[in-house]
Amino acid sequence: MRAAPQVNIKAQSKNATKTVVNARNFQMIIDEPQNLGGTNEGANPVEYVLGALSGCLTVVGHMAAKEMGFTLNGMDMEMKGGLNPARFMGQSNEERAGFREIEVQIHADADADEETLKKWVAAIEDRCPVCDNLSHETPVRIAAIKWVGAMNN
Repeated sequence: MRAAPQVNIKAQSKNATKTVVNARNFQMIIDEPQNLGGTNEGANPVEYVLGALSGCLTVVGHMAAKEMGFTLNGMDMEMKGGLNPARFMGQSNEERAGFREIEVQIHADADADEETLKKWVAAIEDRCPVCDNLSHETPVRIAAIKWVGAMNN
């Protein structure tokens, strides 16, 4: 059994709502909209979750289409998910803080019939790592380490 590939990022909070994330040679700005106290300099964390899901579905979708022998010219997606703001704001512990459900509609520009597209969607859902992380419990271990000053980059 070969070792699992590791994915690593570094992140630094710039203020109460803005985080700068470095992933390989790329930088992402995560921020809240102004109506939630942010500066609206980037998508918020849960928008990035949906964005990550769309990116992963795209990669797996093209790979699966090729393997299934049909031409996929492109994919457009619409996603939505409802959250419980009361948990996030510390006002209630009754429901989970995360998405209750994520709905994904994929509009595929493909030369495949409806039956093939149903099998294709099932393959994507089964093989997409981000979908897997969102659909199944993944242990997250968070530790606080006290430090003074800027982190080493």
